[in-house]
Amino acid sequence: MRKRSLTLLSDGTLFRRENTLYFENQSGKKPLAVEGIYDIYIYGHVNITSQTLHFLARKGIAVHFFNHYGYYDGSFYPREGLHSGDLVIKQAEHYLDNEKRLELAKLFVKGSALNMKENLKRWKVYEGFSEDLNALLGELERAQKITEVMNVEARIRETYYSLWDEHLPEGFKIVKRTRRPPENEMNALISFLNSRLYATIISELYNTQLVPTISYLHEPSERRFSLALDLSEIFKPILVDRLATRMITKNVLSKKDFREDLNSVLLTKEGMKKALTEYENELSKSVKHIKLKTNVTKKRLIRLEAYKLIKHLVGVKPYEPLVAWF
Repeated sequence: MRKRSLTLLSDGTLFRRENTLYFENQSGKKPLAVEGIYDIYIYGHVNITSQTLHFLARKGIAVHFFNHYGYYDGSFYPREGLHSGDLVIKQAEHYLDNEKRLELAKLFVKGSALNMKENLKRWKVYEGFSEDLNALLGELERAQKITEVMNVEARIRETYYSLWDEHLPEGFKIVKRTRRPPENEMNALISFLNSRLYATIISELYNTQLVPTISYLHEPSERRFSLALDLSEIFKPILVDRLATRMITKNVLSKKDFREDLNSVLLTKEGMKKALTEYENELSKSVKHIKLKTNVTKKRLIRLEAYKLIKHLVGVKPYEPLVAWF
C-alpha cells in the first residue's frame, strides 16, 4: 500500500480502538487505515488520546501541529530508530569545525539562489537579477562567518522578491516580505506554504539517519528541527514560490480566500484547503531525475537531498545542492 500524508483541517478527536485509528468530528466517526498513513498534519483543534500517540509512535508516524493561523507549532516526533552513532558524530564535527560548517552553509545559500534564478528565468524577469546575483555569489564565497553568509542570503532574497513582484498581478504583490504577521495576501500564502514545507522536510528527515537538530546555515538553537530550515532553503523556490505564483496567476485563489485579522492578512479555512490540495498534488508529481535517469516524485527529491548530505558528511561524495532542471 502506498502511504500518504493525512491532513486534518476540522476540529475533532483522533483516537485508537484496538488496532484501528479513528477520527471523529461533527460529520461522524471515520476509520483510518493506519498502514496507509505516512505522516499527519493537524490544523484544527484535535484531541488525541495517549493511546493514540503510543500507537503512532510504534508505527513511526510523525504528527505535525499548526495553529489557528495555519503556521507550524510543533511535532510529535517518534523515537528515532535509524540513527547511526558514527553519523551523529560526523554531523556534530561538521558543525563544530568552522570551515566545514561554512562550506555547507554557503552551499545551501548558493543552491537557493540558483533556484531563484531558474524561477526568474521562467517568469521572464531575470535580467535585473543577473549582475546582482554574480556579485552576491562572489561575496558569498568570500564570507568567513555564518552571519556574513546569512547577510548575503537576505540580500539575494530581497532582490529576488522585488523582481518576482514584476510577474505577479496587481493586488497580489509581495511589496515587502512580512512574516508574523503577514501584511498582505501574497505574504500570507508564502508563509503558509513555507510552514507546511518545513513540516514535510521534518518527516523526510525522520526517515533518514540524520539528526534534525544539528544544522549548518541556521543555528541549532533557532528551532528544534533546524536542519529542516537548512534544507528548506533549497526547496522553497522550487516547491513554494512556483506553486504560490501558479495559484495566483491561474486564479486558483482569489481575494475571497483571504481574511483580515487584526493587523494581518490570513488564509480562510477554504483558502487553506485549496492551498493544501494544490501543495499535495505538487509533491506527488513526478519528474525524470537528471542523474538517476528514472522518475521520482518532487517529495522524493527532499529525501534524496538528505541522502546527498549524508554522503558529504561521511566523506563519500561532496554535497552539491539540487538546482531545478524541471
